[in-house]
Amino acid sequence: MCPHTPPCPPAYAPDRDAARLVAFHPEQGWGLLCNGVVVFDDTGELLPDGRSLLPHRARYAQAA
Repeated sequence: MCPHTPPCPPAYAPDRDAARLVAFHPEQGWGLLCNGVVVFDDTGELLPDGRSLLPHRARYAQAA
């Protein structure tokens, strides 16, 4: 599916967000990754089988 070397992570792998961006529509708030995952500006995702993943913002450690 992925023509890149090294290949992009599959759509169901934990690191799926590391795949290359192949289409980007910032005016609409989404992009398509090489592995078929649609990513949204709010960090939500739509998997190729139609399942959606809730937004998952990175957590930052606070300095003490």
